[in-house]
Amino acid sequence: MAKTGMTAEPWVSVEVIAEHLGVGKDTVYRWIDSRGLPAQKIGRLWKSRLSEVDAWVVAGGAATKSTKR
Repeated sequence: MAKTGMTAEPWVSVEVIAEHLGVGKDTVYRWIDSRGLPAQKIGRLWKSRLSEVDAWVVAGGAATKSTKR
């Protein structure tokens, strides 16, 4: 295995993502299912890279959908 001098970003759990974003785990699972939060299923667990989660948030993925009154 060749070393490139770069450290790969680790995959983190739903619990870490929830803590990072200040939301509950159920919200993270809902966003994976319905809003396209970037995540990969590894075995039985969902994992993501925080840089991808942050990019998704900045792009408006976590924005509250407006409702018409």
